[in-house]
Amino acid sequence: MNFRLQGVIVPLVTPFAAHGRLDLAAIPRLVNHLVDCGVAGLFPGGTTGEGFLLSLEERRQLAATVVDAAAGRVPVIVQTGTPTTAETLALTEHAQAVGAQAVAILPPYVYHHADAALLRHYITVAQSVPDLPIYLYNFPAISHNTLTTALILALRAEAPNIVGMKDSSGSLATLTEVVAATDGAFNAINGGDGQVLMALAMDFDGCVSGNANVVPELLVALYQAVTNGALPKARKLQQQLNAVRILLGDGGNLSLFKAMLARRGVPVGDVRAPLLPATAEQIAAKWDELLALAVF
Repeated sequence: MNFRLQGVIVPLVTPFAAHGRLDLAAIPRLVNHLVDCGVAGLFPGGTTGEGFLLSLEERRQLAATVVDAAAGRVPVIVQTGTPTTAETLALTEHAQAVGAQAVAILPPYVYHHADAALLRHYITVAQSVPDLPIYLYNFPAISHNTLTTALILALRAEAPNIVGMKDSSGSLATLTEVVAATDGAFNAINGGDGQVLMALAMDFDGCVSGNANVVPELLVALYQAVTNGALPKARKLQQQLNAVRILLGDGGNLSLFKAMLARRGVPVGDVRAPLLPATAEQIAAKWDELLALAVF
């Protein structure tokens, strides 16, 4: 299957209105802002997007709205993983039906599964949508399941539409091994903002960056610096990204992502309970510190 992601992909925050209601009307403004800043793809329904706090119907509405807002300008990769094969299959088929260019599938979370169970799960979904590119999503801290090199290669042998993986494990070793074993055919996407420069320098194709919600210009500049061979500039930009990561809690405080977006003129509401909103004092202090970094 000839499909390959490259560049900076944003795991979209999910806008909420009062009382935690999904705010679909806020999505076009968010999408337009990110596309105008030069991002190469949109990734709704993931961890940064509070996807695990959405109902299945909300996830369907979110996927359809993001696809409509993107209007073909950049690919949309919908995260469709759930704890069950049936629900994952339903969300994946829906994503294809509304025009998503690809899906990413977190392993079925909560329970730890044997590799044989994970193999059956992914093959069942992949074979039901043979024309849809599928990305594995390796995030053991969330799913309690690890996608190993052997399992990934077995999946690819059974389902050619499994074209790549977003790896948020904190290690680059597995994807590096898979890319080597497939002669570079497997689409390698880094999922950790602390490793963007390192991953791109090791011939990863792109990154999914939570901080790109807030500072998309910085991530795009970093990607371009690496691809242009400007490594001294890239090192400086990675250092700036590290400062942003520390400032905003390395993705651990999604309320700050949303608050900083609002300060940038893109209101997306706050987080959904049980996540806690940042205080007004925290927001004001973090905004001043972010401005001082001069990263946009």
